[in-house]
Amino acid sequence: MAMNLDELIAIDFHTHAEEPCCGPRDDGYLEFQAAMATYFRNPAGANGMLPTVQETAAYYRERKIAAVIFGVDAERETGFRRYSNEEVAQLAAENSDILIPFASIDPAKGKMGAREARRLVREFGVKGFKFHPTMQGFYPDDRMAYPLYEAIQEEGAIALFHSGQTGVGSGMHGGMGMRLKYSRPIHVDDVAVDFPDMTIVLAHPSFPWTEEGLSVATHKPNVYIDMSGWSPKYFPPIFVQYANSILKKKMLFGSDWPALTPERWLKDFETIGIKDEVRPLILKENARRILKM
Repeated sequence: MAMNLDELIAIDFHTHAEEPCCGPRDDGYLEFQAAMATYFRNPAGANGMLPTVQETAAYYRERKIAAVIFGVDAERETGFRRYSNEEVAQLAAENSDILIPFASIDPAKGKMGAREARRLVREFGVKGFKFHPTMQGFYPDDRMAYPLYEAIQEEGAIALFHSGQTGVGSGMHGGMGMRLKYSRPIHVDDVAVDFPDMTIVLAHPSFPWTEEGLSVATHKPNVYIDMSGWSPKYFPPIFVQYANSILKKKMLFGSDWPALTPERWLKDFETIGIKDEVRPLILKENARRILKM
């Protein structure tokens, strides 16, 4: 099925494949999802009923929105088995009119991870890779990750980094072991210098380091920002100001499905004073350009 971007109203740059993918989930997974549901005030995950990839595709198809979809490989830090990158890519291929496959690889996997990345791009059509420094327990500028970045850059794929505070582990005992320090956007600055031909996307408004994220995206030509994980009505004024002006060609619509729905995000987006000429850039055209679609 070919994707007809002209008929779609938007590209959601940030959706998760979350449902139990490997049989019964590991101990603590349902509690983790329930805490996420409480944080985002969203019933998804509260009772362990998360949308499948096929259900996600049907949901987005009905709304004429394309979706970048991925799992998160945080096995080493969380003990939760990752969603198979190959399975996500295959499901995306079955729904190629609406889903765009990304993958996730723990950078601690070194050369093995780099080989996996190359294979996923070449054999499965994966367009990018999701990193979650807080969940994966690493600083993005740790040289441990560089073999994986080299593979991503050479294959022409995108690196998407979670930034700022996360809803993951929020309110749980010890924050579920999640350390916020790993997700400061300044740690992506070195990566942008050392891999200038790799397209980098900072996910979320980077709270409480919002201005730091805006600074990196302003200074580095290869760094973009997806606006996911927050309802737009809570965006800091400076974030909206930059989206409307200096970074209007570098901001990307993203929801954080299923934690946040695109309906909620798009409804609130209408209220924050984005200029008419900027709105289509954020909703679709910027993503279309960096995805080379």
